[in-house]
Amino acid sequence: MRRLLPVTDQTAPAVDAEWSLDELAQAYAYPGPPGTPWLRANMVSSLDGAAQHEGRSQPISSDTDMRIFGTLRALADVVIVGAETVRLEGYRPARARETFAERRAAAGQGPAPAIAVVSASLDLDFSAPLFTSPLVPTLLLTGAAAPPDRVREAEAAGARVIVAGDGTGVEPERVVAALTGLGLTRLLTEGGPRLLGQLVEARVLDELCLTVSPLLTAGNAQRITGGPSLAVPERFSLASVLEEDGFLFTRYTRT
Repeated sequence: MRRLLPVTDQTAPAVDAEWSLDELAQAYAYPGPPGTPWLRANMVSSLDGAAQHEGRSQPISSDTDMRIFGTLRALADVVIVGAETVRLEGYRPARARETFAERRAAAGQGPAPAIAVVSASLDLDFSAPLFTSPLVPTLLLTGAAAPPDRVREAEAAGARVIVAGDGTGVEPERVVAALTGLGLTRLLTEGGPRLLGQLVEARVLDELCLTVSPLLTAGNAQRITGGPSLAVPERFSLASVLEEDGFLFTRYTRT
């Protein structure tokens, strides 16, 4: 892998060398002093804008993309994900990574990030490993009008239910506030498109880590964001670019 931007960085590994996990962790370190809330998204897109192929993101990903995926999780306090993505991708609990254990301990983090699922209906399989065998209890972010029976089932399964909206829906600002109130300030979302669109619309997203896959898929696959368009598009600045086998691993931050 090679670094294309920033070009002044002299600490990058040699061109075409495989980056170590420590080097990836340095490249994707959260900015600011400890305790500073920062919400980043990690998504992959084909050249023609598809975020999925046949309903899943894996076919347009790569081994290096998955290493970065694992690194971003290992750096995060919490991974925020939409209920539909949990169902489609068969989400499992985040695992402890021995190679990051010392780094996480030094940062005051637990062995693995919590998974926080955003769901208005709580229409989820509470017998799945995400709820029955996580290292850290799974969080459920929902609205005040969530079905009471589903709330009870979620809590009985060991999940922690957090109200982050007054009605049936969830308000992105309250999601961020609720998680940071729990001391979870290194925030990572993996979508899906509907959730990411809501975060963009609410203007709470600080950073987008976007893998551009050198594939064309055609079809009518979902983009990385969904929902209504912004009245005024929000501008982000290009912070870094890595490249390997035609895949571009980019970071954009809020201007």
